[in-house]
Amino acid sequence: MDDFAGYSTYLTRERHAAPNTLASYLRDVNQFSKYLESRDCALREATSEMVLDCIGRMLGKGKSAASVTRFLAAVKSFYNYLISIGERQANPAVGVTVAKTERKYPEVLSSKEVELLLEQPQCVDAKGCRDHAMLELLYATGIRVSELISLDLEDLNLAAGFLRCRSKGKERVIPLYHMAVKALQDYLWNVRPYLIAGSSETALFVNMNGERMSRQGFWKLLKYYKEKAGIEKELTPHTLRHSFAAHLLENGADMRSIQEMLGHADISSTQIYAHVVQRQLKDVYQKAHPRA
Repeated sequence: MDDFAGYSTYLTRERHAAPNTLASYLRDVNQFSKYLESRDCALREATSEMVLDCIGRMLGKGKSAASVTRFLAAVKSFYNYLISIGERQANPAVGVTVAKTERKYPEVLSSKEVELLLEQPQCVDAKGCRDHAMLELLYATGIRVSELISLDLEDLNLAAGFLRCRSKGKERVIPLYHMAVKALQDYLWNVRPYLIAGSSETALFVNMNGERMSRQGFWKLLKYYKEKAGIEKELTPHTLRHSFAAHLLENGADMRSIQEMLGHADISSTQIYAHVVQRQLKDVYQKAHPRA
């Protein structure tokens, strides 16, 4: 029995939920699940920060306090269900309140922090060369980690300098900067042929056993390089996606182009980066202006 079916049974038999409550709670938890998918996180792995961020986004889009309060109650109830069947030890929604919730903006690395991170994998062995290519590609394109590990060889056109990315039934083409192309060339020519388990392997990035890289495998290597670089900010694959978008906007890219490269269906999802850049400019002003 999957989580949603089990939760539905729990609400009906143990909580004696009315039909309308059942439908709205399942809808709210499904909404939270989709939000987590956008952050490449499983429903069972959610943190309090993610609950808070999701609520912040709902408020930012004009959702009423009543809708957000019900959403929080549904999420809290769902994790109580997981605790009751032994699948969670703590409820990430406990302690989160709507009244005190403020709009949270994405964590973005500075250009210097990105450079520091990308410098960490040393191309002195196969692993270092592969890791360098993966990090360069992620920052060059802003793709999701799920899209990164799903890439096949045929999705790259290094001669033309672009990447083809397929997600949710749609396809988009994203350009690659020169250093990313070079990192990928080094990996494809000097490393990948010796890593793959067999000539039939189509995956662009493989692990040290020659099989397609997993999401968990990439998270581990990103955590390793974050600590090695001494970066104190929260760093997930999505942080590089946020940084990609914010840095493009900061340097003059138009919103529609960024929306296209990120694969956002709604430009309102992209417009949040304008607020990020504005906030950063305000911080710089406050710190740098002699009369601020």
